[in-house]
Amino acid sequence: MEEAKLNFAAAKLTVKTILNDEALQAEARKIEPVTLYRIGSPRTETRPAFWQAYSRGIRVGVSGLLLLIGWVMFDRQAYPYAQSMLFVSILLGGYAVAVKGARNLLRFDFDMNVLMTVAVTGAMLIGEWKEAAVVSFLFAISEMLETYSMDKARQSIRSLIEITPQTATIIRNAQEVTVPVEELIIGDTILVKPGEKIPIDGEVIDGATYVNQAPITGESMPVEKTAGDSVYAGTLNQQGAIWVRVSKLVQDTAIAKIIHLVEEAQAEKAPFQAFIDRFAKYYTPIVMSLAILIALVPPLLMGGQWNRWIYEGLALLVVGCPCALVVSTPIAIVTAIGSAARNGVLIKGGLFLEQADSIRAIAFDKTGTLTKGEPQVTDVFSCKAAYSEQDVLRIAGSLEKASEHPLAKAILQKAAEMNVEVAVPESFSAIPGKGAKGVVEGTAYSIGNLRLFEEMDGLSLLDDNLRDQVSHLQAAGKTVILLGTGQMVIGGIAARDPLRPESAEALRDLKRAGIAKTILLTGDNRQAAEAVANLAGVDEYFGDMLPEDKLTRIKELKNRFGHVAMVGDGINDAPALAAASLGIAMGGTGTDTALETADIALMGDDLSKLSYTVRLSRAALRIIKQNIGFSLFIKLAAVLLVFPGWLTLWMAILSDMGATILVTLNALRLLRHR
Repeated sequence: MEEAKLNFAAAKLTVKTILNDEALQAEARKIEPVTLYRIGSPRTETRPAFWQAYSRGIRVGVSGLLLLIGWVMFDRQAYPYAQSMLFVSILLGGYAVAVKGARNLLRFDFDMNVLMTVAVTGAMLIGEWKEAAVVSFLFAISEMLETYSMDKARQSIRSLIEITPQTATIIRNAQEVTVPVEELIIGDTILVKPGEKIPIDGEVIDGATYVNQAPITGESMPVEKTAGDSVYAGTLNQQGAIWVRVSKLVQDTAIAKIIHLVEEAQAEKAPFQAFIDRFAKYYTPIVMSLAILIALVPPLLMGGQWNRWIYEGLALLVVGCPCALVVSTPIAIVTAIGSAARNGVLIKGGLFLEQADSIRAIAFDKTGTLTKGEPQVTDVFSCKAAYSEQDVLRIAGSLEKASEHPLAKAILQKAAEMNVEVAVPESFSAIPGKGAKGVVEGTAYSIGNLRLFEEMDGLSLLDDNLRDQVSHLQAAGKTVILLGTGQMVIGGIAARDPLRPESAEALRDLKRAGIAKTILLTGDNRQAAEAVANLAGVDEYFGDMLPEDKLTRIKELKNRFGHVAMVGDGINDAPALAAASLGIAMGGTGTDTALETADIALMGDDLSKLSYTVRLSRAALRIIKQNIGFSLFIKLAAVLLVFPGWLTLWMAILSDMGATILVTLNALRLLRHR
């Protein structure tokens, strides 16, 4: 073994060693679950057993059930049975925390686990079993939510790996041979047929097609690929067969880089340390020490009665036992997360709820985020008096009826909306990278981009006015296709990926909620980025961005604004989502990788939920601060009553339980947040 590296965020241990070290691999397989990361071939060897995967949730569920049973028994005065039920509930919900708390106490590391342990133990010592069980149960729920969100984030790496094919069709000795992708070397020639995913990065050496490379670049429209063009692993070949020369090994592909970027970005996130954790380092030992001093000093140095001062020390320990303080944060977080879920926002943990309050800038992907992700026809125009707009749409629709081009569906949909009947073309053939041609009603037509018609001999009407019209439409972020015969252009059609209806208002609402800057980051060209930015009201925009470019831009924005959110829906957004202070995914149209990498998911793809989330975060933090302040005030008031001897044990119990109930009721106000 040459090197070992542990990534806590990804739960990944990377060991650099020789490939055939079977002894090391045998030891690795003993760990459950195991993911062996060979170069270029990550493989999941085993999956966690049922109990291992769901034990925490089962324990918390049983703990809650026993808590309910014990509470009912207490009301019916069946005390021995009630205590037994509540003790088992506490054991199931808080055993792991108690073990860590005891260990940290011995190290004089007074963290949240120590605070929790002291709270529950103190409550049990004075017989407040119900309170101890409630605190233990609520804290267990909070811990489970944090663990769940981290586990979901780790699954993003697996889904990234699964988008790339595991095998490739290679041409060797004029024969097609299927081999594992990790066996490919630079210079090999592979065949990618229509409808297949490209297995590795390379350069097209023969053939022409359209490739949907949204997973890598985020481009809304498939890109034409001909000889000399680069292609990426994990992208989809939509039309013609292509022969590709391998240019990178499998571990160096663009998708492999995205996997690496996601892991590194997740690892960069600093561990969350709430105010209550920092406060507990000082509060807990002070209260414990003060209780001991009150119990010992007066009898030893001032001749006080042992019974009285032990009672006062116990009362101080009870009132100082930070049950309300412990509950104040998790109950508010759990309530806010539940309220968000009912309103279509999935928040994966308390850390992310708190982060939403500090966001000052939000970056957006374009396709599928600010826009719908489906092209729609926006303009139909005629260039010759003999042809109306309906004629242009009818002929174009007839040609596209035999086409698999992404714009074909948009054209046919527009024809249906305008009640224009289309016919099956008498003949049809695609012209890769340019368009298509066919015969409709006995006349030969061509349909495609400007370049297709520029290459036609003897063509008329391709004048400056038409070029200006095409340029104007393209400047508006639209894709333009022309229709004509061999002698003239008769018209054209423009299409655009439309803005979501709520996008513009959602961005204005974010401004009202205090977001200082909105930014658009897209793999589409600058013209398309500018057009969408103007329509949506985005402050800044950047086009032609690859995943690593988005990641770099997010880091720059964090330097400018401190806390930045990223909203996206594609695999190409995953590194930026992970690197942002807060990653937000579109839950309806978003890929699994985007959803799992993000910290928050908008399950209905409703951007108006963004401002709701920001306001909910602020309300939750406001209530948490209120709860903490109230809890500390009650503790201080009770401590002041100890010294004149006015604090009785029942007053201590009442004040502590009353504070716990009040902070809980205050937190439940978040359920009404809309």
